[in-house]
Amino acid sequence: MPGSVWDGVIAFGLVSIPIRLRAATGSHDLSLHQYHVSDGGRIRYEKVCELDGEAVEPDDIVKGTESDDGDIVLLDDDDFADLPVSTSRTIEVIGFIPAEKIDPIFYERSYYAEPGKAAARPYALLRESLVDAGRIAVVRVTLRRRESLAALLPRDDVLVLHTMVWPDEIREPEDAGLGGEAKAAELKMATALIDSMAMDEFHPEDYTDDYQEALYDLIEAKSHGRTLKAKAKAEPKAKVIDLMEALAKSVDQAKSGSGRPAKQAAKQTAKQAAKKTTAKKTAKKSAARKKTAKKAPAAKRKSA
Repeated sequence: MPGSVWDGVIAFGLVSIPIRLRAATGSHDLSLHQYHVSDGGRIRYEKVCELDGEAVEPDDIVKGTESDDGDIVLLDDDDFADLPVSTSRTIEVIGFIPAEKIDPIFYERSYYAEPGKAAARPYALLRESLVDAGRIAVVRVTLRRRESLAALLPRDDVLVLHTMVWPDEIREPEDAGLGGEAKAAELKMATALIDSMAMDEFHPEDYTDDYQEALYDLIEAKSHGRTLKAKAKAEPKAKVIDLMEALAKSVDQAKSGSGRPAKQAAKQTAKQAAKKTTAKKTAKKSAARKKTAKKAPAAKRKSA
């Protein structure tokens, strides 16, 4: 589990609740680097000045930006120190609203807000109060010199902080409405398709990242000198020009798969059947993947 990224308090009226923030999500994508094909040497990059072509030391690098007039404006540490950025270690509660009142597009990153020392009672009080009220807290917080609005909401036994982007950071779509209009018969058929594919619950653990799984298997195989047999790719389906015909076929396909397309339903059934078998192998396979990721470059250099 990664360490905390922030320590402070939640200001809940006159009650201060010590908490620490810990990243709630992390990418499972395998980190791929660049290597020299002839000897397996790692390719690295130097920071070079584009004017004189010389490598620049970290101490000689400052941040900056280009002004509207095309001038380069350089900023040093003293400039940043004078900015009115809050250094407060306080998550300020602004108010409480129903969760559905916040458009999900505003959500940015998620953190577990875990209770600090001697904070069990006030922490539980805030969490249970939010559950009883059916609301979430809108707060203001500063993380890594960036001030953000955020939503604080209960999730099981913990509070989760979702930082949000500011309104001017939301981009507008380039094509806001294409002028299309659904016909009554098409709308009825599309609604039937939605009904046939309706799910009462969503279980994300039933789905897998097929690309990453295949990538891990490929690297593991190559590190042991094996070659994976290429899987047959599905033939592209013929295009259906008539919208009603496409909808009707989609409904039939969804119904044959108990509310999902038959192929997806069969795939999910197979995954669920194999779930118990693979559960015991997961920890061992994960450890092997990490070991393989470290071994792969070495194996490459040895064979070069």
